[in-house]
Amino acid sequence: MARAAPGSAPVEQAPLAGGQLALISFALALGTFMMVLDSTIANVSLPTIAGNLGVSSDNSTWVVTAFAVANGVFVPLTGWLMGRFGVVRTFCVAVGLFTVASFLCGIAWDLPSLIAFRVLQGGVAGPIMPGSQALLISVFPPTKRATALGIWSMTTLVAPVMGPILGGYISDNYHWSWIFLINVPFGIFVSMICWRGLKSRETPTRKLPIDTVGLGLLVLWVGCLQVMLDLGKNADWFNDPTIVVLTIIAGVGFVAWLIWELTDKHPAVDLSLFRSRNFTLGSIIFCIGYAVFFANTLLLPLWLQTQLGYTATWAGLVAAPSGVVAVLLTPFVARMSGKVDARWLATVSFVFFALSYWMRSGYTATASTWDFTLPLLVQGVSMSTFFLAMLTICLDGIPPERIPSATGLSNFTRIVAGSFAASIITTAWDRRAALHQNHLAEAVGTGMPFQMARDTLRGLGMTDTQAAAAITRQMVGQAYLLASTDLFRLSAWLAGASVIIVWLTRRPKPPSGPVAAD
Repeated sequence: MARAAPGSAPVEQAPLAGGQLALISFALALGTFMMVLDSTIANVSLPTIAGNLGVSSDNSTWVVTAFAVANGVFVPLTGWLMGRFGVVRTFCVAVGLFTVASFLCGIAWDLPSLIAFRVLQGGVAGPIMPGSQALLISVFPPTKRATALGIWSMTTLVAPVMGPILGGYISDNYHWSWIFLINVPFGIFVSMICWRGLKSRETPTRKLPIDTVGLGLLVLWVGCLQVMLDLGKNADWFNDPTIVVLTIIAGVGFVAWLIWELTDKHPAVDLSLFRSRNFTLGSIIFCIGYAVFFANTLLLPLWLQTQLGYTATWAGLVAAPSGVVAVLLTPFVARMSGKVDARWLATVSFVFFALSYWMRSGYTATASTWDFTLPLLVQGVSMSTFFLAMLTICLDGIPPERIPSATGLSNFTRIVAGSFAASIITTAWDRRAALHQNHLAEAVGTGMPFQMARDTLRGLGMTDTQAAAAITRQMVGQAYLLASTDLFRLSAWLAGASVIIVWLTRRPKPPSGPVAAD
């Protein structure tokens, strides 16, 4: 069937069937899987990457934040790309560019080059999730579109589970570059299968204005703020002129962006959506919940590997149960979503998040693998309800024609909030650890506790220097333990407080159709 000419009415396409439907569905799901996988696969590999490239572990967090912030910034461009070039072409080109960017990440020769390629990878990944969802819905018969959305949802939940496990296994057994290089054959497969099978089903295209100034200002202020957050922890913050300049540029750029977007006829980001109470409050809660969640998914494996001696594989396995629980519960939650007030689902999500973080705040130096795993099983309940509940609240009362803009803005704020939180929590972790280490050093000092510990270690055959080093190492480990539990406790309070904001929203109507992912 011929594709529609630019500007013409949409041509109704017959659903696919049989083996072709299965193959195309698999390829589309695999495209989403790759993109979501790459948002988490590097989390447990950061210490390995840092060691191989000769940088500190806190600097290696750029590998995660660069992808996230680039992905968030370019999400608002997705709708324009699909309208201008068609969904099929946009999706296939995005997958192709993502594959090239993955290859470049795999051959990166130092941290700056890896960060640059991760920025490229995150930017071109923007259309993959919404494109795969839209195309899956279009190739299934209307009576089976729930199945299409189920396939799509499962890939978005399974990928975060597999990311840490796969990333850990590769880092422990092969070179870390393979966490990116494995995308290459799959990316080629997805782009070829989808283009050959769907190019005749291209959506209508039309010439659309693009807000280049708005996008430029968005990249400027978000980029400067992210760089400031990532550099500040090693540059003594506002005592460094570079940090001051970046902060000023970010602040001025943000104000200029606000003014431009509120006055431009075709804004890249439709800020007028914030006139809706549910969208505003829902976006705030969405950002808080996701930021805290994303920060903790980064902190836990980093602590396990740098301080507790876990391998990357085991750090990934510890983090996996939350995703498994989410995958098992999501079908039941989806059935309940049309019958239960979304505010109750959001409350359940934040209560279980708070419980999970509070359980982690009780970690001790003798905690076992089961002690680390149990809170993540609890977190899985939250993951099964969080995204569906928050999207239902955010999109309540939004006219159908503005849903793509609303989902794009909601996802932009969520992803950028998560990226900022990743930088903030690593800084807070190091600062709290330094504070606790000073307190421990004052308590131990060179007095009786220190002498008793030194004498005990000397009795085990250590020299005075070795004993002092061992005592210091224990203090550092305890300091990072206390810093971690402090942040877990803070996370629990933030999650608990979010429940209050949930109940400031109106009761949302249940979703009556598929939610766009862009």
